[in-house]
Amino acid sequence: MISHRFEALGTTCELFVDCEESAEARLALVAANGEVLRLETLLSRFRPGSELSRLNREGRLRVGPELLELVQLALDARERTGGRFDPTVLAALEAAGYDRTFEAVAADGDATHAPPERCGGEVRIDAVASTIELGPGVQLDVGGIAKGWIADRLCRRLDPHGPALVSLGGDLATSRPPASGAWPVGIDAPSGRFTVALERGGLATSGRDRRRWTRAGEERHHAIDPSTGRPSATDLLRVTAVAGSGVEAEICATAFLLAGETSAHDQADRLGIACVLVTGDERTVLAGGLA
Repeated sequence: MISHRFEALGTTCELFVDCEESAEARLALVAANGEVLRLETLLSRFRPGSELSRLNREGRLRVGPELLELVQLALDARERTGGRFDPTVLAALEAAGYDRTFEAVAADGDATHAPPERCGGEVRIDAVASTIELGPGVQLDVGGIAKGWIADRLCRRLDPHGPALVSLGGDLATSRPPASGAWPVGIDAPSGRFTVALERGGLATSGRDRRRWTRAGEERHHAIDPSTGRPSATDLLRVTAVAGSGVEAEICATAFLLAGETSAHDQADRLGIACVLVTGDERTVLAGGLA
């Protein structure tokens, strides 16, 4: 097993390939590191020169294949989740106070401006012309899906060298089982830390317990409810979902978190998405066939 660790995307990234040490495999890990940094320059909302930031400023832009694909995936997810997963939440995030990198967000302060009444704004994609056009007042944030998408992408690049696992801050994707049969992945819960055996696919966590701050005496977090344009009042604290890809795990984790315990449990069971639900009163609930 060889590995590579670096900082990007505001978090710690780890790459693993189940193969013998070789110059070729080591160069592949370094190249994957470079790919993450390249994609960050295109997709980060915190970089004024990124393609995403330019789109949000200009409202219409001819974009590269990466942003085009990612926005299309996010819009498809919005449709499939009934609007719970929505890339048009940037104005709501900024109104809540998350208008800069989280490390720079003040822990306390006054409210700045009112949130939008709801999200779900219009986004038009012309795949032939490679253009994205935003409706009036619409701005995109793809942070909720980008990590899974990048992890999936890197797994495909690394897999020719051996079974691969890519973890971007704990949200991860795998290409295929390692020689041991499965990738052991730890999940933290109030009842203790336990391990799932992940053969292939992805795992992602979405929660309202880690990125928190206060504005005008009101506690806020980054899990926006698109139906209200405000931080969600879900009865779930955190959701970890296991799905067929990193992208799908990201979508399910966010959608289940906003759905709340009862609906999330029902959906996970119906779809066969293994997940760990941590409730607001710190109970650990397993769903989707996870036992």
